[in-house]
Amino acid sequence: MLKDRTALVTGSTSGIGLGIARALAREGANVVLNGFGDPAEIERLRAELARQHGVTVDYAAADLAKPAEIEAMIADIEKRRGGVDILVNNAGIQHVAPVERFPTERWDAVIAINLSAAFHAIRCALPAMRRRNWGRIVNIASAHGLVASTEKAAYVAAKHGLVGLTKVVGLETARSGITCNAICPGWVLTPLVQKQIDARAAQEGMTPEQARLALVSEKQPSQEFVTPEQLAELVVFLCSPAADQVRGAAWAMDGGWTAQ
Repeated sequence: MLKDRTALVTGSTSGIGLGIARALAREGANVVLNGFGDPAEIERLRAELARQHGVTVDYAAADLAKPAEIEAMIADIEKRRGGVDILVNNAGIQHVAPVERFPTERWDAVIAINLSAAFHAIRCALPAMRRRNWGRIVNIASAHGLVASTEKAAYVAAKHGLVGLTKVVGLETARSGITCNAICPGWVLTPLVQKQIDARAAQEGMTPEQARLALVSEKQPSQEFVTPEQLAELVVFLCSPAADQVRGAAWAMDGGWTAQ
């Protein structure tokens, strides 16, 4: 379905982003990975994706906290591939603390990666999308883009901002072949979350299954985690012709979290 399209997925060297990159490559898109990690492991993933799906897979090491590096990354993709057809803004970081004790440098970092980076990537990718009159922008927001939790001021502010940015871009591109939408996941079982489960099990003397259920049950009525694969399939749908009129949406995939 996406043969010869070029997809940039930020934060795609592990977790949700890697799951999305795999699904887009499966659909025939040439993929640009971006994120931090061990260079040898990133190269292994890059080569594996290319070999498995018969597509071109590149890696861009841009630091998303630096707008100039985002600009250079997208300019390079435009030079080599003609532009970004599918932009998935997935990269994100987190810091937890009460507002009055929230370090200002951590606030700035969370806003930079979770919100400003998406803005810069969109503004740089849009001109080429407009020239071709086709594009898909998918912002990976969060249930925290719709509701709040304590001690997550920067993350909640950034994700609410990302949902707002999605709506604006959705409206500004409404009469074109470009769509912009957000996905708002709840708890996703990534390696990072698995570490939280393991730590909770150790600290509270629980089995891993008890710790998993305790964590997910705090927010999600389904008592089931969202998987990276489920999120990836929603991204694929949003890139399909069936989603041509899905514009400016904030699509919850959260096991019922925000329905409460």
